[in-house]
Amino acid sequence: MPKLYNEENMRALFGGYRIGTVDDLNTEGYLRIVRTRRRQLGQMTMALDTETAKRRIPDSSYQISQKIDGEFSMLIFENGEVCTLNPGKTLRANAPFMKEAAELLTKAGVKKALIGGEFYVQRTEELRKMDGKATRVHDIVRIGRKPADQDELNQLAFACFNIYDLDGADLSMNYDETITKLDEIFGGGSRIHPVKTVIGENSTAVLKQYEEWVLGEGHEGVVARSHTAGVFKVKPRHSLDLAVLGFTESTDDRTGMLHDMLLAIVRQDGTYQIVSRVGGGFSDEQRITILKKLQPLVAESEFHEVNSSRVAYQMIEPGLVVEIECLDLVAMTSRGNPIDKMVLEWNAEDKRWEGLRRLPLCSVISPQFIRFRDDKTADKDDARLSQLTDIVDIPDFDRVAEEIILPDSKIIKRVVALKTLRGALMVRKIILWKTNKDEASKDFPAYVMQLTDFSPNRKKPLQYDMRVSSSKQQLLGYFAEWETKYFVGGWKVQE
Repeated sequence: MPKLYNEENMRALFGGYRIGTVDDLNTEGYLRIVRTRRRQLGQMTMALDTETAKRRIPDSSYQISQKIDGEFSMLIFENGEVCTLNPGKTLRANAPFMKEAAELLTKAGVKKALIGGEFYVQRTEELRKMDGKATRVHDIVRIGRKPADQDELNQLAFACFNIYDLDGADLSMNYDETITKLDEIFGGGSRIHPVKTVIGENSTAVLKQYEEWVLGEGHEGVVARSHTAGVFKVKPRHSLDLAVLGFTESTDDRTGMLHDMLLAIVRQDGTYQIVSRVGGGFSDEQRITILKKLQPLVAESEFHEVNSSRVAYQMIEPGLVVEIECLDLVAMTSRGNPIDKMVLEWNAEDKRWEGLRRLPLCSVISPQFIRFRDDKTADKDDARLSQLTDIVDIPDFDRVAEEIILPDSKIIKRVVALKTLRGALMVRKIILWKTNKDEASKDFPAYVMQLTDFSPNRKKPLQYDMRVSSSKQQLLGYFAEWETKYFVGGWKVQE
């Protein structure tokens, strides 16, 4: 009978504990299952802070569980062997909790199982007293990657919260049966165990458990599941001080009011990395006064970003800092990939922003504006990156944002046409170019075609249209269509 995983290809660490990738599994398809389950969990769970939870969680009977600050993983059990796999493709084997899991599952007569849970570190009392946290994702990042000794290896644990497969049965949507079965199998475990769960008869019970477990014991949050009301995650909000990079103005009947602001952290090398937009938390009066505050600070930028309405941000000179609150930070996609954000540099001599490159950072969930921090400056101390890394594990957060040296673009085809109307000269221009940058950076397409249309008689004299593609022939076809469409009716093509 083949083994569950290829141990020889995995990296051996202390005490026989091994780390590999999904490629070291001898059965295909598990990564797709892990990622699908992780995505489903995110889609069905509504994240709330305590104040919002008071209004949004309906009265119902709930299973209320402790939220463990760890790494979502799936425990895989086949014919007496155990390993864990996370959405980022990391495979782990031979940890002490896995031996315990194998013994308990075998004792229960189980042949095959897929158990969803949090891979975490059982913190010592000394660590808990230092920062008041019951669990901490940074512990699993360090110890999970390289335990220093047997004591640290023994601290690796797994808190089970769902059953995706138990000898062919999927119990994931039956919360009552899942908790009962997890307790039957793992209730006597120490390093592997069911997540602590109690029954609450109404929404007040959810908030009561939040006070006990989060405010009293330092857990990350609570998760409340109901067959009729849904799934809710209640967590504290985080406060962040971030640099203001730009803004957009509202349109139509809200012209003259701020729409949202573009915010960044400041890295150790003094560069600015975009982290979030914030458009909530402002009163109408604030939207008017803040817009007037920002408009005189507008600066040039070779980098352009648009908001959710596809309106380009007006960038401003660095210096302002705002405080926001958010519900959560997420550093990985549901597929386990890093979330890359653009890094910018302020050219003080030319007074303009310049784009450098994208580096891993995180997404900010439910940001809300609180206030301007007039007592702080947009530098690496007051708008520091560690505000994020203290909350979430960001891959390679200490990398230097050096500028990529990119090759020059090459113009493939260019046509300019002129027309005079009522004494005014109008200009239309189509340019197709090869960027020569697509292999060096994913921020660039292979080919770009742009139409520039200037007419001084219009309300907006200068207009643009653009196409991008990885195919030269495709854009040449569009080029011919644009020539036919735009260079007729008195337009004279220039030689």
